[in-house]
Amino acid sequence: MADFNNDLSLLDGISLFVLDMDGTFYLSEDIIPGSLEFLKAVEDSGRKWMFFTNNSSKDKALYIEKLSRMNCHITSMDILTSGDIMTEFLKKHRTGKSVYVLGTPPLVKSFEDAGIDVRQDVNEKADIVVVAFDMTLTYEKLEHACTLIRNGAEYLATHPDINCPVKDGFIPDCGAFIAAINLSTGKTPRILGKPYPETPAMISEVTGIAKDRIAFVGDRLYTDVACGVKNGAKGILVLSGETALSDIASSDVKPDLIFDRIYDIGLNL
Repeated sequence: MADFNNDLSLLDGISLFVLDMDGTFYLSEDIIPGSLEFLKAVEDSGRKWMFFTNNSSKDKALYIEKLSRMNCHITSMDILTSGDIMTEFLKKHRTGKSVYVLGTPPLVKSFEDAGIDVRQDVNEKADIVVVAFDMTLTYEKLEHACTLIRNGAEYLATHPDINCPVKDGFIPDCGAFIAAINLSTGKTPRILGKPYPETPAMISEVTGIAKDRIAFVGDRLYTDVACGVKNGAKGILVLSGETALSDIASSDVKPDLIFDRIYDIGLNL
C-alpha cells in the first residue's frame, strides 16, 4: 500500500462505510481484489457497511444478482441507488405530477412500481423530466426530453457522474447527457444523487447513524468524496477507478483519507 500521509485516527470515528460500486468494489463484471475481505474487516470491527451507487441504470434486484456472481450476497436493505433517492423525492415532493424518464426500462419500472405517473410515449407531455444513466438512449428520447424542458417541464437528474468506469476504460454517464441537454435547452437540472445533500440525509434516516459517523467511500472526487466532505460526513478516496492521485491537486474537493483500494482501509480497522 502506498503512503498517503493519512491520519488513520479518523477511522475511529466512523460507524458506517457507504461504498460506491463501479470503480470501488468492482470494475464492470470483475470484483476488485480484496473487496470481500474489506467487508469482513468492517464487520469484525463492529461497524457497518452498505452500498450506494449513483448508477441509476439498474434496479436493486439487478445489483443484488450481479454482486451474488462475485460471491457477495446482500439483500435490498444493504443497497441504495440514486434512483431510490429520486423515487422518494418524487413521492414526497411532487405528488400527482407526471414524469418523463430518460432512463433504462428497470428504472422506469421502479418508478411505476412506486406509484409515480410515468409518461414514456414521446408524443405525450409531462410535468417533469428525469434524466438518468440511460444505456438505452436514442435520439428520439433525447429530443423529446429537450423539447419538454424547453417548453417548461421541471428538469431533474439522478446524478452528475460524467463517465462510468468499465474494465477497459470509461463510457458516457448521466453527466454527459446532462451536458448535451443543458447546451440544447439553456437549462440546468436539480440533481439529487451524490454529492447532493438528499443522499446523506436519506442514508442517515434509513440507518439511524448520524452523518458525522458516516464515511462515503469511492473513486470519484466530485461525487463520492464530495458527498462526505460537503455534507458533514467523511470522504474517502480509492484509486481503483476514475480518479488518479495527480487529480487531487487541481480539485477543490480534498479527501479526508486516500487508499489504493478498499482492501487497504480494512487493514487499518
